[in-house]
Amino acid sequence: MEHDIVPREDWLAARLNLLAAEKKLVAARAAVLAERRRLPWTRIDKSYVFDTPTGRQSLGELFEGRAKLLVYHFMFAPEWQDGCPGCSQGADHFDGMERHLPRLDATFTAISRAPIERIEDYRKRRGWRFKWVSAAPSDFNYDFQVSFPTETVEKGEGVYGFEQTTIDRADLPGTSVFARNEAGELFHVYSAYTNGGDMPLAAHYAELLRL
Repeated sequence: MEHDIVPREDWLAARLNLLAAEKKLVAARAAVLAERRRLPWTRIDKSYVFDTPTGRQSLGELFEGRAKLLVYHFMFAPEWQDGCPGCSQGADHFDGMERHLPRLDATFTAISRAPIERIEDYRKRRGWRFKWVSAAPSDFNYDFQVSFPTETVEKGEGVYGFEQTTIDRADLPGTSVFARNEAGELFHVYSAYTNGGDMPLAAHYAELLRL
C-alpha cells in the first residue's frame, strides 16, 4: 500500500479526522459491551464429560471451584497431528491470563476434539502451560457449534455463529463463557465465533468475564 507524503499540518488534520472516527468506535463498542452484560443466561441441563491428563472431568469440574469458566474452542480434529496454526498463534498469549483469572473468579481451558494424548503432545511441543482438554467423550463441540458432522461438511452449509453459513471443514474456532451458581447449576452465558464478538483475542477476555 502506498501512502501520500504530506506536510505536518496536513498529517495532523488527517489524524484529527481519524481520531473523531476512533471516538465513535469506542462509544459504539461501549454500548455493545453494555448490551452483552445484559444478555440473559440459559441453564445447561445436559451432562458433558472431558478427557484430561489426570482423568475424566465433568463440565462443572472444569470450573475448579470458581464461578466462571472461559473456554477457547481450539481447532484440533481427531485425525490431525497438530493443532490449527491460527488457533496456535492466539494460544501463544493464553498463559499470560493465568495470573489475572483468580481476581475475576474464573478458570480458563481450551477444548478440542482431538484425543488427549495428541493434545498433550502438541501442548508440550509448543511450550504452553494452560489447561487443554478433549471433548471426544461427549457432544460438547457439536452442541456449541464448533464441530460438524460429515454430512454438514459435505453439504457445505450449516449453522455457525448462530447463523446459516458456509461450512467447509469439520472443526472451527470459538470462545464461550459459562457460569456456575452456589447450588452448582451451570449456565451458558455467551459464545462468539468468527462472525463477531471478542474472539479469539486474549486481550479482550477479561471483559467477557464481567458478568
